[in-house]
Amino acid sequence: MDLSEIRVKLDEIDNKLLEIYNERMRYVEMVGEYKQKTKTPIYRPDREYEIIERLKKKNKQINGLLSDEAIEALFMELIGVSRNYEKPEFIAYLGPEASFTHQAAEEKFGRLGNYIPLTSIAGVFREVASGKVKFGVVPIENSTEGIVGDTINGLKEHNLKIVAEVVINIHHVLATLNDDIKDIKRIYSKDIAFGQCRAFLDDFGLDKIELIPVESTAKAAQLARDDKNSAAICSEVAAKLYHLPILFKDIEDGDKNRTRFFVISDFENAPSGNDKTTILAKLPNKPGALVDFLLDFKERGIDLTKIKSHIIGGVSMFFLEFNGHKSDKSIADIFEKYSESIKFLGSYVKEADDV
Repeated sequence: MDLSEIRVKLDEIDNKLLEIYNERMRYVEMVGEYKQKTKTPIYRPDREYEIIERLKKKNKQINGLLSDEAIEALFMELIGVSRNYEKPEFIAYLGPEASFTHQAAEEKFGRLGNYIPLTSIAGVFREVASGKVKFGVVPIENSTEGIVGDTINGLKEHNLKIVAEVVINIHHVLATLNDDIKDIKRIYSKDIAFGQCRAFLDDFGLDKIELIPVESTAKAAQLARDDKNSAAICSEVAAKLYHLPILFKDIEDGDKNRTRFFVISDFENAPSGNDKTTILAKLPNKPGALVDFLLDFKERGIDLTKIKSHIIGGVSMFFLEFNGHKSDKSIADIFEKYSESIKFLGSYVKEADDV
C-alpha cells in the first residue's frame, strides 16, 4: 500500500470517527437533559475515572497500540468537550492566563472550558461560594515550597468541597526573540522560577545579567515578546500563548518539581473505589490529644498519607489526608467520634502520583 492509499484509509477512518463522535454527543445531550431535571452535577470525577479505567483495561484486552497516558489524554479531552456540550460551566482559576494553574484546569476540564482567571486564591473561593462560577482551581502544595496557606484558609472559611485533584510536573523554558543567547541582556520571570533554574543560569553565564522579577511567568513571556533584548523563564504554554520562540526547554534544576491543585465546588462526590479524603482537625488543647486521634486511624486500618500543622486565624489546626471515602465504615466512625473537631473538606478520586 503506497502513501496515497494509506492517506485515503486514514481519511475514511476520520470520517467514521466524526460520525461516531456526533452519535456520542446525541447521547451526551440526553444525559445533560436528565442531569438538569434531577439537578445532578455535570462534573462527575468518579464517573470519569470509571470510564478511563475501563478503556485502559479494554485496550490491554485487545492488545491496543495506545499507552495508558494516550488513552487518558484522548478521552479526557473528549469528556471535556462532552461536559461543555451538556452544560457550559464557568471555571475560575488563580491567574493569569497561561499560568500553571491554568494548565492544571485544562487537564481536568479540557481546552474548551469557560475559564476565568482571577487575581487571588481568596477570589477563586469567593466566586465559587457565591455561585457565579461552578468550579475553582487552586494550588494546594508544591514539592519544594510546601503547603499553600491561602488555599487552606479558603477551605476553612467557605463551605465548599474538594471534588478533584490534579498533579502536574513544573517545567520551565527559556523563551526569547533572540537566536543568540549572547544578545539577551535581561530575563523576566517570577522570583521563585529564578531560584528553580539557578544551575541553568549559572552554566550559561546568565546569572550575570539583569534578572527582573514579575508577578507571574505568563507576564514574563508577555514582557519578553515586546522587549527584543530580553528573555523569559516561563511555561511552554505561556511561550506559545505569546508567540515567543523557545530557545531551551526543561531548564529547571531538578526533575521533581511538582505542584498539586484542588478543584473546588459546591457538591460531594460519590465513591469511586479509588478515593482520598481531606479534612481539617482542631483538637483539644490537652496532652496526648494528637496521639489519641492518630491511634484511632491506626486501629481502624485507615492509611493516613499526610498530616501538616497550620495556623488559621491564630488557631492551630491539622490538615490531614488519608485513603478512602467519607462513606467508608471505618472513616465514617472517625467522623462520628470527632464530629466537633473535624471539618470535612472532600472525598475525591486519588491521582496516581502525589507531590
